[in-house]
Amino acid sequence: MPSPETKTERTPETIAPAPPELLAPWRSAARLALQAEARAFARDVVLPLADELDPKKGEMPRSLIDAMAEKGWFGITIPAEHGGMGLGVFEYCLVSEELARSWLSVGSILARGQGLGTQTLDDARRLDLLRRSAKGQWIGSISLSEPTAGSDLAGVQTRAVREGESWRLTGTKRWAGFALAADFIEVLARTRDPEPGEPRSAGLEPFLVVKEPGTFPAGMTGHAIDKVGYHGFQTYQLELDGVRVPESDRLTGLYGDVGADADSGGFAAVQRGLNIARVHTAARAVGVARAAVEDTQAYLQEREQFGQPIGTFQALRFALADMAAEVAQARAFWCQVAHLLDQGEPAESESAMVKLLATEMAVRVTNQAMQLHGGNGYTTERRVERYWRDARLTTIFEGTSEIQRRIISDRMLPREG
Repeated sequence: MPSPETKTERTPETIAPAPPELLAPWRSAARLALQAEARAFARDVVLPLADELDPKKGEMPRSLIDAMAEKGWFGITIPAEHGGMGLGVFEYCLVSEELARSWLSVGSILARGQGLGTQTLDDARRLDLLRRSAKGQWIGSISLSEPTAGSDLAGVQTRAVREGESWRLTGTKRWAGFALAADFIEVLARTRDPEPGEPRSAGLEPFLVVKEPGTFPAGMTGHAIDKVGYHGFQTYQLELDGVRVPESDRLTGLYGDVGADADSGGFAAVQRGLNIARVHTAARAVGVARAAVEDTQAYLQEREQFGQPIGTFQALRFALADMAAEVAQARAFWCQVAHLLDQGEPAESESAMVKLLATEMAVRVTNQAMQLHGGNGYTTERRVERYWRDARLTTIFEGTSEIQRRIISDRMLPREG
């Protein structure tokens, strides 16, 4: 392992302050204070853990999750009357960008709260779970994809069969992040086949599988998927063999959107949550790309060649300038789309656009950052390789870039029929 002395850029001072004007015209004193709090936490608490655990593919400790819970961040979007902060998508993404700047998975774990796993049919139970979610005491996993159904969620084949007042779930699910450590797993399953003339998504419903953290429930087994990056929590493939779920734990929607329309059907209620998830992914991608810019800025002043810092060479200075401009552009875009969602706009095309542009930007910027680090970038001595690995995933999860392009183009050029 390299000695600590070789990791010269791994200090809190390398995280430059974000220019407040980048939040305009949505800037406010409360938002700037929240941003500053999240930035300090990411710098002082998250970054040292990431540097220690990511090279070992380690998982974030429960103490980190508890510290985030104490700040109320698992309830950012939960109404104050239910114990949350009563804020919006904007603030949720604002905190997530800061956390992802230090470790992508920590920016992602916030999504496991925010009312996820609370949309049960029983009102009293839903309100109790909302309060627990806001406190960080109800943190879950979402299990949508399958080996043969990823971006095409309408192709889900896991079956849910009604047996009296309960359901039995059978099938294989893939890409269930945080599944073992979670308090619950949301599972998308098919209750019936579509009738002629119905959309392929007809009959898909989300179910709440309650479990003890650190174990899988009766009828479920899982094995961890060995990922290239996105360390911090394990991601699982799950085998469901008659997992029992009571009727009361059939859900009205996913992603914890407390404003979802319970009468619109389980699959239809997913749509707003997916839009929020796409903007959240854009913000996380911006955080990762910003990390690459800031570390590269420090490196160009530290590394010397031909008797001078390489940051004096115009080609490298201009490359850094382009990187910074792309990050600022993507941040402004996610701010705009988050604002639209908070105003009640569907913003479906805009959510797809910002997810597409921000994640593709993150791949370009982290790749350029590795190039500007030269041979040192292709080692584990520098964080830039972590940013590069993590950024690559952002173009895939929450809908691939190709799916985002299809969403956008289908709304610009509707298909006949």
